[in-house]
Amino acid sequence: MASASSPAMLERSDSIADKMPDALKQSRYHMKRCLASFVKEGKRLMKRENLMNEIEKCIEDSLERKKIMEGLFGYILTCTQEAAVVPPFVALAARPNPGFWEYVKVNAGDLTVDEITATDYLKLKETVFDESWAKDENALEIDFGAIDFTTPRLTLPTSIGNGADYISKFISSKLGGKSDKLEPLLNYLLSLNHHGENLMINEDLNTVTKLQKSLMIAVNVVSTYPKHTPYETFSQRLKEMGFEKGWGNTSERVKETMVMLSQVLESPDSVKLDLLFSRLPTVFNVVIFSVHGYFGQQDVLGLPDTGGQVVYILDQVRALEEELLIRINQQGLGFKPQILVVTRLIPEARGTTCDQEVEAIEGTKHSHILRVPFVTEKGVLRQWVSRFDIYPYLERFTQDATSKILQRFDCKPDLIIGNYTDGNLVASLMATKLGVTQGTIAHALEKTKYEDSDAKWKDLDPKYHFSCQFTADLIAMNVTDFIITSTYQEIAG
Repeated sequence: MASASSPAMLERSDSIADKMPDALKQSRYHMKRCLASFVKEGKRLMKRENLMNEIEKCIEDSLERKKIMEGLFGYILTCTQEAAVVPPFVALAARPNPGFWEYVKVNAGDLTVDEITATDYLKLKETVFDESWAKDENALEIDFGAIDFTTPRLTLPTSIGNGADYISKFISSKLGGKSDKLEPLLNYLLSLNHHGENLMINEDLNTVTKLQKSLMIAVNVVSTYPKHTPYETFSQRLKEMGFEKGWGNTSERVKETMVMLSQVLESPDSVKLDLLFSRLPTVFNVVIFSVHGYFGQQDVLGLPDTGGQVVYILDQVRALEEELLIRINQQGLGFKPQILVVTRLIPEARGTTCDQEVEAIEGTKHSHILRVPFVTEKGVLRQWVSRFDIYPYLERFTQDATSKILQRFDCKPDLIIGNYTDGNLVASLMATKLGVTQGTIAHALEKTKYEDSDAKWKDLDPKYHFSCQFTADLIAMNVTDFIITSTYQEIAG
């Protein structure tokens, strides 16, 4: 393995395709031996560990092998995820940084190197398993890219896990300058309401200038009260100036929030904007989709497709409700949050509560499990369905669940979160239809659990339907507003 301090890793200004010829020249004799070893068994797909094992066999001298592995060639191999071998070519798929791939093709005979596209690499990879399919000019090819081109694409590994910070920087840069650039923020504040009740400001403050002037007066008014004075004491005075509730529960907190907004309107920056948005009353009703398996609180663990995701979601719901209660109280509001975990109702519940439509979540006051059945032309589907066979039912499930949710909330949810592929797809369909903010919970993709499942799709798809799952994941990941993860590794891979 190349050491972290090796010069090869530090001198990475060029692409791997640019550096590969130099890497092969470091020991042409050993490189030819290694590449000849790679191709001698014919077409195959080699993982990094396979490549390392072959090199260990080909370069018997440990000192010579150590020297090569600490050089450019060793660095390139540590970046390589796999290699598609189609004699005389060895094509490397290298990932030098999270979210960044390079593909190079090396001729094992004369050591010539060519940079190739992702499409060319995938054709070589498919050739290993099905040459006629790889050469079929009519084969379906779908290229997925970012759907929203207005948001900057972050490429530095240091940006991973800091999406909210970069969004604040991006938005604050758009708000700076003339007052008309602040109108989107004004319109957003005017749109804030709960069950038709205005929050923060009303139509009396329908221009940036009016808002700025009223804020100056309001701050002076609030400053005359002791800092722990309840909002209700001076709420009528603020309402006469165009301010609604939501600024805070005490005079001190109301003043802080008003000063934050005044500073953003005068000189927006990411820190001020982030602080302001953390105070705004925007989330009261939350939907979390976790569709497959037996989702319940008792006697479900160990049943098919039922495990850690149930415990994880229930724990997160308890924590989320607690946080919402704290924030709503600090905002000076008397509303109660509602959280619905929406899953499938299974009539043949195997002694669990999965046949009950509504179930209160233990350890919470305002959170429930809402179960909606799968419905076909023949009626309600009674038995459990594997998560791999669930996709034909999801569109109808989304429609039925949406109706139930709107009926229960008596309004649109403020936030929709999906869990696992099926939950994320349903969340995407519902959020798109209702125009609601969507969050996606990252999960272990099934692709990584079944070796070469992308290349061996013909063998695995009849049972696992990976083509449906991978497509659903791509749709949900691209359309979602933000992705929830527990670790850096879940994002970076």
